[in-house]
Amino acid sequence: MNYVNKKLVEFNNEIKNKRIAVIGLGVSNIPLIDYFYAHGANVVAFDNRNKENIDFSVIQKLEDYNMLYYLGENSLEHLIGFDYIFRSPSCRPDIPEIVKEVENGAILTSEIEKVLELSPSTVIGVTGSDGKTTTTTLIYKILEANGYKCFLGGNIGTPLFTRISEMKPEDMVVLELSSFQLMNMKISPKVAVVTNISPNHLNVHKDYQEYIDSKMNIFLHQDENGILVINADNEITKGFYKKAKGKVRYFSSNQILENGIIFDKSEKIIKLCEDGVRKHLIKQKNMKLRGNHNCENACAAISATLDYSKEDITRKTIEEFPGVEHRLEYIRTIDGVEWFNDSIGSSPSRTIAGLNSFEEKIVLIAGGYDKHLDYTPIAKPILQNVSKLILIGQTADKIEKAVKDEASLEGKSLPIYRCNKFEEIVTIAKEVATEGEIVLFSPASASFDLFKNFEERGNYFKELVNNL
Repeated sequence: MNYVNKKLVEFNNEIKNKRIAVIGLGVSNIPLIDYFYAHGANVVAFDNRNKENIDFSVIQKLEDYNMLYYLGENSLEHLIGFDYIFRSPSCRPDIPEIVKEVENGAILTSEIEKVLELSPSTVIGVTGSDGKTTTTTLIYKILEANGYKCFLGGNIGTPLFTRISEMKPEDMVVLELSSFQLMNMKISPKVAVVTNISPNHLNVHKDYQEYIDSKMNIFLHQDENGILVINADNEITKGFYKKAKGKVRYFSSNQILENGIIFDKSEKIIKLCEDGVRKHLIKQKNMKLRGNHNCENACAAISATLDYSKEDITRKTIEEFPGVEHRLEYIRTIDGVEWFNDSIGSSPSRTIAGLNSFEEKIVLIAGGYDKHLDYTPIAKPILQNVSKLILIGQTADKIEKAVKDEASLEGKSLPIYRCNKFEEIVTIAKEVATEGEIVLFSPASASFDLFKNFEERGNYFKELVNNL
């Protein structure tokens, strides 16, 4: 007998002729517009950008659908009289016009929240400041290797709302969830993973506590059947068990846990701990992924999939996983120097993890858009691991000051090169790197000063390196 998703059928009937506001004309919301149009809803689109800054094909689609749309910084003045408001992750839920419309009865939601609400499948959600994409992808690969039909979405993959009709109760959905997606979320996945939490996106969040509170929504709405996977080593996440309603699982690379998944740094082995008995699972030397932090990501993925994977399949999948693009991605070797693209390194903590992934001395290229983060913590790891430092972008001054202050305290010195043009970073790195060293592009900063996103930044860096 064919499965019928009654929740989805009810929702489709509910939205017919309803007034739906879609805020943000980005990638995740365009399939929503198509879907609502096909199901007879009355859709109005909003975006704070001007027409010339929006893809022409999107505008053409709205006009072909004969839909109203409002653009520009004052577009939300027209947010009046709606039944549903679908916001993009970049749109804060506490904008006054949205708050007022919700007070008047509108239901505020998002593409990803509706996936959680309407999907009949088991959902595993992953959030954290670092390691989200690698952990999410590993979970997806492990489940897929076990024969599950899997759907990958959230921050990676494709928007899943329009694929809910394909999902069955026996399937799995794996979501990477950002703090922006989790803000105001009123539903949580059955399995919630929090890799770690450190200050990030403070240029958008009101403060660090709001950022933490957003992350906590990934598990706050679970019931007693929920599973929460948390990092026992992180100051913030290790206390989350106090608010968990379901089962809590820990992973660690700094502790020998009574129960949980650990990465034993001394033996360089990932182990399963059950009632004090430690079972060897994976040797780090057998993994293609570089760095202790990726062993921690593997621990998180193993914890999330314990109920759904056979041990030998988990081991084989993790050992063979080559990594995710722009995350310590090997590019090429030139004159005995290996070049790596770590454009995902958009915060100091990410870059520190990258620096700690190599035994060789590193020529570090860093700097970019300023998210108002503290760069003091990156100074020691740079002095310990880096032979030459190449800086560019808005955060160059902050990084240089942090390094020089720490160098003064330690009585050390480090060659620092400053660049005005992005192309110069590759030229200088080739000039100063010596055989046996690593050139690591890990900016410790966001990309928005020069690029749309870290992918575009990483791709351009790879292009420059491949043209040397």
